[in-house]
Amino acid sequence: MLELYYQYPRVLNRLRAGALGPEMDRIAARFYETGYKPASAKVYLAHIAQFDRFLSLAGCKDSHSINSDLVECFLDRCINQRQRLSSQTAIRHVLQVVNGSSIRHHVEPPCFDSEVLREYGRYLQDVRGLRTKTCEGLMLAARRILKWYDDQYAGEPLSAMTAETVISLVGYLLSASGSYCSRSGSVSDLRSFLRFMKWQGLASEDLSRFVPRVPCWRMAHLPPRLSWDDVNRIVDGVGINDPAALRDRALLLLLATTGLRSRELRALELRDIRWRTGEVVIRSNKGRRDRLVPLSSAAGDALATYILSGRPSTHFKQVFLCHYPPVRPITHSSTLAAIVRRRLERCDLHFPKAGAHLLRHSLATQLVKQRRPIKEVADLLGHRSIDTTAIYVKVALPQLATVALPFPGSES
Repeated sequence: MLELYYQYPRVLNRLRAGALGPEMDRIAARFYETGYKPASAKVYLAHIAQFDRFLSLAGCKDSHSINSDLVECFLDRCINQRQRLSSQTAIRHVLQVVNGSSIRHHVEPPCFDSEVLREYGRYLQDVRGLRTKTCEGLMLAARRILKWYDDQYAGEPLSAMTAETVISLVGYLLSASGSYCSRSGSVSDLRSFLRFMKWQGLASEDLSRFVPRVPCWRMAHLPPRLSWDDVNRIVDGVGINDPAALRDRALLLLLATTGLRSRELRALELRDIRWRTGEVVIRSNKGRRDRLVPLSSAAGDALATYILSGRPSTHFKQVFLCHYPPVRPITHSSTLAAIVRRRLERCDLHFPKAGAHLLRHSLATQLVKQRRPIKEVADLLGHRSIDTTAIYVKVALPQLATVALPFPGSES
C-alpha cells in the first residue's frame, strides 16, 4: 500500500527496513481506508519514518517493543507544539495498527480520593440510573468539591465534614459561578454528592439539608432565537457545489423543521428515516423514549440529495459525517455547533452560543407565533412537561395582547 504514496524504490525500501517495516503497508492502508488525503497521509508517514529511525537508534527491534517511555522520549525531541501534536497523531495510528490500542499523552485531572469517586460513579449509574453525560458533569463537580476539601482540610477524612464546612463550601461554589443558572446547578451538584455520602455511610447525617436553595427563574428570560426570515436566508445561502455544503444544507433544514437536539441529530442513523411515510424516528432521546417527527418535503429532498450525492461511502450508520479525513460520525456537540456558527457568520449573524438549540428555539417560536397548540409544540420537541414549552409563549406578544385585561380606570 505504500506505493499509493511513494514511487521511488529507495524510499520504499527505507520505509520497510526499520522496526516498523512489517507494519508500514498496513499503516498506509489505514490512511487510505479512513479517507486521508494523499498529502496529509504523506505528512504522517514522514513522522512515522522519523519515529522508526528513533526506535532503531534506541535498539528497538520490532513494533511490539514500543512503550510509553519511548514515545514520550521521541515527542520531547519535537521543536514546537505543532510538530509534537502531528507526531503524536501519527504514533497513535501506528499503535492502533500494531495492537489496536493507543498511548494517550495528556494530564489526568487530579484525583484526591479515587475510591470515593469510583463509588460515586457507580452510585450515579447503578442506583440513580443517570445517563453518561449527566454522570460526567456530576463527577466533575465531585472532583472540585474534593479538591476544595483537600486544600482546606488536608488530611481530614470526609466523615469529619460538618454543617459549617458545608456552608463554607457553598460560599466557595457560589463565588466561582457567574450566573444564577450556574449557581443553582453548583448547589444542586453539591446536594447530590452529600446525599451520596449519607447513602455510602461517609457521613452520619444528611448534610444536604444545610445547602441553601438558590433561585433559578427559568421563565425570566427569552430564549435566543432567529427570525424565520433569517433561518430561510441561512439555508438559502448554503451552496450545493460540494459534499460538505450538501451535508450542511440537509443538516440545517432538518434542525430548523424538526427541532432535533444536538445529540439526537448526531445519533440519527440511516434506518431512522422513513421515506415512504415522511417521518424520522428519534430513538432514546433526552426523555428516554422514542418519538416520531414529521419530515418536510424540503428537508427530505435535501437529505436524499446528501445521502445519494454527497455522503462518503463508509460503513458508518450515522447519517451525518465529518468530511474532513478521517471520515467518521459527528460525535461531539462542538463540531455540530461549529457548522451552525460558520453558516450564521456567512450571513453576518453572530450569537454567543450558536448551535442546534438556536434553531430549535427558532422553530418553537415560529410554531407558537402560528398559534399552534402548545401540546403539539411540546410533542414535536419531545418535552415531557408543557411547562418546559411554556417559555416560548412569551414571544407571542400579539396573541398575549389580545388576552390582556383592561387597565383599571381606562375607558375600555
